[in-house]
Amino acid sequence: MMEFRTQGMNGYAVKYSPFFDSKIAVGAAANFGLVGNGRVYVLNLTPRGILAQQTWDTQDAVYDIAWSEKNENQMIAATGDGSVKLFDVSVPAGPVQQWHEHNREVYAVTWNLQTKDTFASSSWDGTIRVYSPERPQAILTLPTHSCTYSTQYSPHSPAVISSVTSDSHLRIFDLRTPASASNHLVHLIPIHGQPPTQGPSYNPLRPRHPPSEALTHDWNKYRDTVVATAGVDQIIRTFDIRNPRSGPVALLEGHKYAVRRITWSPHLSDTLLSASYDMTCRVWSDGSTMGHPTPQAPGQLPVPGRQLGEMGGHTEFVTGVDWCLFGAEGWCASTAWDERLLVWDVRATMGP
Repeated sequence: MMEFRTQGMNGYAVKYSPFFDSKIAVGAAANFGLVGNGRVYVLNLTPRGILAQQTWDTQDAVYDIAWSEKNENQMIAATGDGSVKLFDVSVPAGPVQQWHEHNREVYAVTWNLQTKDTFASSSWDGTIRVYSPERPQAILTLPTHSCTYSTQYSPHSPAVISSVTSDSHLRIFDLRTPASASNHLVHLIPIHGQPPTQGPSYNPLRPRHPPSEALTHDWNKYRDTVVATAGVDQIIRTFDIRNPRSGPVALLEGHKYAVRRITWSPHLSDTLLSASYDMTCRVWSDGSTMGHPTPQAPGQLPVPGRQLGEMGGHTEFVTGVDWCLFGAEGWCASTAWDERLLVWDVRATMGP
C-alpha cells in the first residue's frame, strides 16, 4: 500500500488518469468541506513513492473531479461556489477556463466517454448542466428538481446521462429524444420504491426500506443497462433499466454508515468498489456471474450480493475511490477525510 498526505486538506474525490496508470488526481477541501478553500492535486506514482506534480488552490471546496477524455493534461473540478473549473497540468497559474452557472454547490462532474467533446456537472440547485470546453456557457440544462449528488455519462452511449438525488430517484436522460415537457427524461426510477401490496407482483418477503438520500451511482462497464446506486441507508442496489418498475436486481448490504462512492470494476463485470462513512472500502460481487437472471422478473426477490473483501486503512470518512484502468486488475486508490490518499491492491483484501 502506498500513501500520500493531503496535509491540511480533507479528501473528497480521486480519479485515475484515463491515459496513464501512474497518474492520479485528488479533489480536497479544508475544514471537511464546510468552509474554506479547496485544492486539486495531480500526483505521480513513482519508485520513490507518490509525488505531487501539480497543485491548484481554489476559493471553495473541491467536491469532485474528472479527467478530460480528450486531453491528457486537463481535468475539471466541481467546487462549492457553484463553478466548474478546467485545469491544465501545463498551466500552473490556475484554471484555464471556468463556468459559473449553478447557484448552489457543484457536487459532481463527469466527462463524456464516447464522443469525448462534452462534460456535465450536477448541483444542489436541482440541475444538471452540459458543457463543451470550446464554449463559454453551458449548452444544455436538465432539471432534476432535487438536490443532485451524482451524475454520470453512460460509458455505452454519448447521449445518455444519469443522476441520483436527495429525493431517492435514479433519473435517466436521453438527449436523442425530443425535449418537450420531459426535458429528455426517459426513466424516473424510485430507488426505495415500495413493493406492491396486492396483485400478481405482491410478495410479502420483499424487503421494504424507507426513502433516503441517494449519494452515488455508476454504470456497469460491461452490461449497458445495469446501474448501481447507494446512499444514506447504507445499501448498494443494482437496477436493470430494461425493466425499471421491477425494483432492484441485487442488494449489497454490509456497510454500517452511508455509502459515499461506488464504482464498477473496469475489468470484471460483476465486481464493484464502495467507499463509506464507516471508514472502509469494500469490494462486492452482485451475483450476476452466478446465473441470476436480469432484468428482474415481476415479484422476484432481489439477489443478495456478496462482499468479497474490506479495506479498513482509513481513520475518517472515506469519500472517494477509483479503479486503475491499466495493468494487473485490482489496483485502486481511495481518499478520505483523514487527509490521506491510499493506493492499494483490492485482491489483497479478498478472501478465497
